[in-house]
Amino acid sequence: MCIVVNFSTLSHQSNNSLRIMKIAILNPILFTATDGLIPTVTTIKDTMIYGMCLAFKKLGHEVTLIALDDYRASQPENYDFEIVFLKGMCQRVLTNALPFSPQLWKWLKINQSKFDMVISSETFSFHSLFAALLCPNKTIIWQELTAHQNKLHKIPSKIWHNIIARFLMKNVKCVVARSTKAKKFIAQYMPLVSDKIIDHGIDIDKFKFSASKEKQIISSSQLIHRKNVDGIIHKYAKFHKIPGYENFKLIIAGRGEQESQLKDLAKGLNLDGFVEFVGFLPQIELNRYIRTSMAFLVNTRKDLNMVSIPEAIVSGTPILTNLQPASADFVIKYKLGIAKQEWDENDIKEIVDNNTEYVKNCVEYRYKLSSEYAAQDFINIYNNEQR
Repeated sequence: MCIVVNFSTLSHQSNNSLRIMKIAILNPILFTATDGLIPTVTTIKDTMIYGMCLAFKKLGHEVTLIALDDYRASQPENYDFEIVFLKGMCQRVLTNALPFSPQLWKWLKINQSKFDMVISSETFSFHSLFAALLCPNKTIIWQELTAHQNKLHKIPSKIWHNIIARFLMKNVKCVVARSTKAKKFIAQYMPLVSDKIIDHGIDIDKFKFSASKEKQIISSSQLIHRKNVDGIIHKYAKFHKIPGYENFKLIIAGRGEQESQLKDLAKGLNLDGFVEFVGFLPQIELNRYIRTSMAFLVNTRKDLNMVSIPEAIVSGTPILTNLQPASADFVIKYKLGIAKQEWDENDIKEIVDNNTEYVKNCVEYRYKLSSEYAAQDFINIYNNEQR
């Protein structure tokens, strides 16, 4: 992903100065492929980067999004800002190669002089390399990876970071990490890493929040091995046996290959009537379940970045998670719930017993997870300003 920005004069106020930016966001991959295939979608408006573009626009700036043609929606859409699709080499099937557009170098070479700032996602990417070579003093890299990619025994990633990043990308303005884990990783290879962490922003207007809770806790994810939902059911079963907590319900939202297996597990643990499988839900309906729950449970075996965690927090619902997700750090720091490697039934009880305080923290932190807040942080970093 690459975000390119040009200043005009005016409308953003910071330290008593006003500026408007003309922003071009270069983001080759708009959404995650499934089993190596790029799915056909009817809209790209629900993607993270589209929301980020809207955030810059809401702050008063002009936005242009540059993406690969492979990720275009299957039917025409009217967008809130200009989107330019470039031809890529990935076709409709992703390979182990990095996403690459031969047109990207030419486009950036022609247009970079029009802009003052470039934000490019990931050090390990061709678009970041192009920006670093063509306009290093304008480029901010937004780093998400917290370790070397496992492809081909990590060899391509290690070569890239140790040689290409160290010698060809070292002159970028700075690197901004999306988590403390990402910051620690990329600081081994890049000289200028910002102290400021900027995570994925979300459109908080889509998520109502509530301090009024029902006697329920919730898990929302794909029902697959990686998500470890069976572990959540086992932990809930122990919580269910604590005197005085027998009437708390576990809501399980989502669908996947383990659904029938998980239902059999709940039945085998005599949890009929207390574990409710609600399936895959539209965002509005899912938000209703989340915002009325006393805790959002995460027990993932592998996932690093989980948008469901900030979505739950902005809904006013505390998080109970292991330490696998990168966002576990700010859950601990701002007391938005509990994050520990092996949480158990006693941690569920702790969040339930002190729910009012945890919910208050989530509601107070809510705006800091918004796309607008993240966009403003980028602007402030470029201007060497703090908040």
